[in-house]
Amino acid sequence: MSVLDFIKPPPTIEEIQDQSLVKKNYRYWRLRTFYAMYVGYAFYYFTRKSFTYAIPAMQIELGLSKYEIGLIGSILSLAYGASKFLSGIIGDRSNPRYFMSIGLILTGIFNLCFGLSATWWAFAIFWGLNGIFQGWGWPGCARLLTHWYSQSERGRWWGIWNTAHNLGGAVIPVVMAYATHYFGWRTAMYIPALLAIVVGFFIMDRLRDTPQSLGLPSIEKFRGEEASGQALRDSEKTLSTKEILWTYVLSNRYIWIMAMAYFFIYVIRTAVNDWSMVYLIEEKHYSIPVAGACVFWFEIGGFFGSLMAGWSSDVWFKGKRNPVNVIYTLGIILVLFAFKTFATPWPVFDSLFLFLFGFFIFGPQMLIGMVTAELSHKKAAATATGFAGCFAYLGAACAGGPLGAVMKMWGWESYFLTLLGCSVLSILVMIPMWSIKTNPRYAIPEGGEKAVS
Repeated sequence: MSVLDFIKPPPTIEEIQDQSLVKKNYRYWRLRTFYAMYVGYAFYYFTRKSFTYAIPAMQIELGLSKYEIGLIGSILSLAYGASKFLSGIIGDRSNPRYFMSIGLILTGIFNLCFGLSATWWAFAIFWGLNGIFQGWGWPGCARLLTHWYSQSERGRWWGIWNTAHNLGGAVIPVVMAYATHYFGWRTAMYIPALLAIVVGFFIMDRLRDTPQSLGLPSIEKFRGEEASGQALRDSEKTLSTKEILWTYVLSNRYIWIMAMAYFFIYVIRTAVNDWSMVYLIEEKHYSIPVAGACVFWFEIGGFFGSLMAGWSSDVWFKGKRNPVNVIYTLGIILVLFAFKTFATPWPVFDSLFLFLFGFFIFGPQMLIGMVTAELSHKKAAATATGFAGCFAYLGAACAGGPLGAVMKMWGWESYFLTLLGCSVLSILVMIPMWSIKTNPRYAIPEGGEKAVS
């Protein structure tokens, strides 16, 4: 028996025939599954962003240069991006109850190790390992959201779940600032680490795998959205790793298109998130607390943007996600022009701009991942989203050191031009996908039968 046998999905058990019991169990397990993965992913964010808010104190205490600090951040992005793809392959054939919880516990352990370290090499190693196990969070959530929520409602549920990013992103600056100010940056690393370990055991207790592993029908059957004939057999068949990786991901041109869009969106997201505070301090001469208060609204905007994007894609566009992605990205362009044009140092307006950035950025940030899952086989959702996530974090890495080097040579004008270019390119990539809801080659179409290519 290998170590990986421990995290294999449980088998499908005999379906419960009592429909009143099915309804009761579905209500219970959907709610329990949702709050467990929501809390779990929020704490993944805690252990991913902890270093960001320890940087100023580390520079003072340890004398690390901006290049050394930036390199540690790039190591995390590259390790996390690669891990999202590789762990997605494993995640489609794993029980998220263990896969997600073990990953969170390990990120907590490596945050502890980081806090106990004193040399750059140790920081780089432990933060790289943290990035690897950060990749264990997303696949479980993609698998659970795809199996427990049908396409007609998934936008709303996925949108609510996506606010876990914003909850973690909004709370951790407060926790880290307080801990760093009173107890030092090491304590600020220990707190998220210990909380993550505790929450890891909590979600291990709470989560389960698919409805079928609990004797429940598939979500499509439960909600009366089930396909028939060959499409039904295809949706429920067991897939090999080769089928998941090649047939449903690497040979799927739609996933490649969405991965490219993800790259551009993550350049924008990471650039706004990581450089806005520096811009406000250097260009508008805000103090650190005032600039931080403005950037706080980025996550709040993201919270509402995710909810609105998911709801509108379900209700207004009937399950089509890319129209919302295009509209939101146009919104990013408008906010970019307003943010750049309004040069007066007025914190209220800059807070509003950061709120709007968050609102419009987190819509496509969330929906592109959902589109990727829906354009593949349901049992390849984690691999598909992990593959696209690999491109996303290549974009995130480009928004760090490379964008910083560009700005060093050409100033803040190059920053805004880069974000504008990425916005336009992402729109051009997504417009041809405007009306596509499922992959016509092998996804389950609305008529029920598998399409013939």
